[in-house]
Amino acid sequence: MTPFDYARAGEVAEALRHGTAPGAAYLGGGTNLVDLMREGIARPDRLIDVTGLSTTIEERADGGLLIGAGVRNTALAEHPAVRQRYPMLARAILAGASAQIRNMATVGGNLLQRTRCFYFYDVDGARCNKREPGSGCDAQDGFNRIHAVLGASDACVATHPSDMCVALAALDATVHVAGPQGSRSLPFTDLHRLPGDRPDQDTVLAAGELITAVELAPLSFGANATYRKMRDRASYAFALISVAAAVEMDGDRIADLRIAFGGVAHKPWRATKAEAALRGGPATQQAFLDAAAAEFADARPLRDNAFKPALAGRALAAVLGALTTGDVA
Repeated sequence: MTPFDYARAGEVAEALRHGTAPGAAYLGGGTNLVDLMREGIARPDRLIDVTGLSTTIEERADGGLLIGAGVRNTALAEHPAVRQRYPMLARAILAGASAQIRNMATVGGNLLQRTRCFYFYDVDGARCNKREPGSGCDAQDGFNRIHAVLGASDACVATHPSDMCVALAALDATVHVAGPQGSRSLPFTDLHRLPGDRPDQDTVLAAGELITAVELAPLSFGANATYRKMRDRASYAFALISVAAAVEMDGDRIADLRIAFGGVAHKPWRATKAEAALRGGPATQQAFLDAAAAEFADARPLRDNAFKPALAGRALAAVLGALTTGDVA
């Protein structure tokens, strides 16, 4: 591990003063960054500890929530308002990691975790444009069962690993950011980038910017929602496919809905095509499968992951079938 300086910020302004220095990185729970440092992938010269900042969950008068970036994942999943109004978020967090990791990991850190691509972590033996721009992508012709089928490029086919982020994409969350140029807010779905020719740039955050909070607007049908994850083993594996969905019914027709997929792209994938296909229509298994087919019409499967579009369709049909019939466990 490369030697580094350490500073603990007592307030956001102090964090920003340190965080604008060349080679600085913000440290939350450390459940991803410290691993990257041990592997020699991340080599910050200075760590700015922000775990004492933005640690509260504020209930808004309109029923929404303002979630501090320093809130631990466990605290978020256990919060009564999250469990009652946004159950897909609680389920996504609980599907994501062990209790020990959830107790350490922060909301802001979860948003910024990097891919779990095998080749990204193989520092000595594999080419990876995300780790070393311009070196190549061994995943393209390698073992790519877990990799992207949507939004990928010739430079990178890695997937975003977060479960929480899939739920936040479905919930139309807003991300609040502080930086050297002031504060700003952006839609959650705009935070993460598709790889293009710069897969080393995971997000649109500028140098020194710090996520301070995530805001959830009230969603009238947010309680009729769930998160389901398909993986190779039941214990703490990353998603091959995951689905976050919420549905509002009007008789036997779908009045409104939210859908996002995980495990399919370089960022959490908001399924706007599937939503448009289903909104106002019948709640039938065939309609669900057709909507998934529309969403994955532009999929570019690799040798080992051609099963993903069909699996996503079956997963979506199962989730929406349960939500539209009131049969969510």
